[in-house]
Amino acid sequence: MPLSLLAALGVATLTAGCTLATPDTAVEATRAAQVTTRWDHRPEADRWTAAKFAALETDGRALVSTVPQDIDAFCPGYEAANKEGRKAFWTALFSGLAGYESTWRPDAAGAGGRYRGLLQIWPTSARYYGCDLSHPNGLYDGPTNLRCAARIAAQAVERDKVVVGSSGNWGGVAKDWPPMRDARKRADIAEFTRSLPVCKI
Repeated sequence: MPLSLLAALGVATLTAGCTLATPDTAVEATRAAQVTTRWDHRPEADRWTAAKFAALETDGRALVSTVPQDIDAFCPGYEAANKEGRKAFWTALFSGLAGYESTWRPDAAGAGGRYRGLLQIWPTSARYYGCDLSHPNGLYDGPTNLRCAARIAAQAVERDKVVVGSSGNWGGVAKDWPPMRDARKRADIAEFTRSLPVCKI
């Protein structure tokens, strides 16, 4: 979904909240505009994708630098991909996961409000992992939720060296997000990510 540079700068401005876009956020927005996600139908899609790309440069950078042992199930071309390609993969994967967690609703609340936002993150877990929750809407803010998810997942994937692991030995993203432990949902997300240009070999 190509964007003009002006639109990309607008996305970056939204991503940064009330501040002006920096050159770095503008670049991330422009690059992210070429990524295919499962939230592309949402009006917030460009903002969320740009936020995820930016998070993969900071909170989630270990996701990009790690080659999980089970990556071929999700993205056969990942090991040979450059940094931008790897960021595209992780953004696509989390867009699929968000569909199962919240049906892409940033205001989704599970278990009576215990789990919040796009990726249904528990505030206690967010604070434990050191997520920045300074936005007035906290985890109900899409970019805040996506940055926090990147931070949590990066630590798990770097530690476990897997995207999901296997039954009885779940790790990586599956450690914190139950849909990745469900065979049908996991297969659906993997089918989507394998279809990405960067994942084809």
